[in-house]
Amino acid sequence: MREIVLDTETTGLDPFQGHRLVEIGCIELVNRIPSGQSFHRYLNPERDVPSEAAAIHGLSSEFLKDKPFFAEIVDDLVAFIGDAPLVAHNALFDLAFLNAELERVGKTLVPRERLVDTLLLARRKYPGAPNRLDDLCTRYGIDNSRRTKHGALLDAELLAEVYLELIGARQAQLILVDVGTSATGAPAGPAPIRVRPTALALRLTADERDAHLAFVATLGEGAIWCDYLQVRRSAANA
Repeated sequence: MREIVLDTETTGLDPFQGHRLVEIGCIELVNRIPSGQSFHRYLNPERDVPSEAAAIHGLSSEFLKDKPFFAEIVDDLVAFIGDAPLVAHNALFDLAFLNAELERVGKTLVPRERLVDTLLLARRKYPGAPNRLDDLCTRYGIDNSRRTKHGALLDAELLAEVYLELIGARQAQLILVDVGTSATGAPAGPAPIRVRPTALALRLTADERDAHLAFVATLGEGAIWCDYLQVRRSAANA
């Protein structure tokens, strides 16, 4: 099963008021595992970027003036997302902007039925709790320290981790390694850590493993995949 985790940055809140996309980031999941494949573009919005929007994502009109127009990247984007479900946080916002851009260049629109809205999932699971992306990262112990400003690709990477936690896929993919205790009852080693079952890793081809390692390198030292790789290296050297 293939899914695309998607995030966008824009010049404002309403595409029907002339606001445009300035950045789009996508992460591919295959069978609920990041494949290492991504799509990321900055876009020339063909209009000014209001200062209040630039303060959120840090993308100025000057920075974006030499970036491609949406019409120049749309074929690559459509090919990347294919017919996969689109996972997004407050997904109707992203869909409205994406469809406005697709309509502008005469492409087929994305139906609402393809959306998986992680904000709705979080509200159902944690009613009454704050469910912004940062809140969910904190709740699940996901390192979001790089998120000093909004950024489509970084937010898509974080959202991919959040999504897997929300639907329970992370727990299904990870096992708890019990390091046991000594005869005196004291811990025999470091605190237990969660790792992916080796059987799942063996299903990846060499190219898929290389792509996944490249993706893991972008996640930061706090990512759970780093714990897995450390255990694998320790086992190999034992």
